Amino acid sequence: MPIDYDKLLALKIPDVEHTYAPKDCMLYALGVGLGLDPLDEDQLAFVYEKNLKALPTMAVVLGYPGFWAKELDTGIDWVKLVAGEYALELHQPLATHGTLVGRTRVVEIVDKGAGKGAIVYSERVVSDKATGARIAAILQTTFCRGDGGFGGPPREQRPVHALPERAPDLVCDLPTRPEMALIYRLSADPNPLHADPAVAKASGFPRPILHGLGTFGVAGHAILKTQCGYDPARLAAIAGRFSAPIFPGETIRTEMWRDSSTVSFRAKVLERDVVAINNGRAELR
Repeated sequence: MPIDYDKLLALKIPDVEHTYAPKDCMLYALGVGLGLDPLDEDQLAFVYEKNLKALPTMAVVLGYPGFWAKELDTGIDWVKLVAGEYALELHQPLATHGTLVGRTRVVEIVDKGAGKGAIVYSERVVSDKATGARIAAILQTTFCRGDGGFGGPPREQRPVHALPERAPDLVCDLPTRPEMALIYRLSADPNPLHADPAVAKASGFPRPILHGLGTFGVAGHAILKTQCGYDPARLAAIAGRFSAPIFPGETIRTEMWRDSSTVSFRAKVLERDVVAINNGRAELR
């Protein structure tokens, strides 16, 4: 059955209660590459329990609702969907432990036309279970390649953030570990595409690829390092569009443009000169 616009917009996605601890914060940080230099005390603060801090981008794995496009009655051809964009807004810095509730809902569907796919926008609000205080909001854009032409009402895609045309103001190169996807998947997406060579080859890749949100975390690290002095409280929001895969072991170069409290950015694969995250935007406090 194709997508039914009204039915998908009204879809009830079960809430997710998520309890996490300092070990989870350290595992996530290792999964996006921190701790590569064990003598770097700025990075050590995210991977060692003494004076531990939580990375801001860890919010994307908290209260995660799972693969609801497949598991629920959505009408989406889930085999053909790909992650398009992520936008994370942080209402307060993440604690290093707690119990949170993630509430996810579909907020809009754009029918691009027969043979052109559809865009599904979903929002996840992550709140503290005990107080109800909002911690973060994540807007996910999913490109459903096999679902165009279902007859949805006219809707426009959300505009992307345009990067400045001048040369970057700052560049930050961060290496990724060969086993990075194997570590990252323990915090979030267990898709075998990121671990099993046979699955990767069947999907058209020579070897397993890094999670898009793993690359997102590396770009977040670059911004935290160069723009925030490793102070998580200074990062208020970060968003970007996924444009190409990265293979674990490659170097991610984050190019940044600073305009007041806004940092525009893109993340490139240094070895192949391929843009992996484009039209990025971060907001600083």
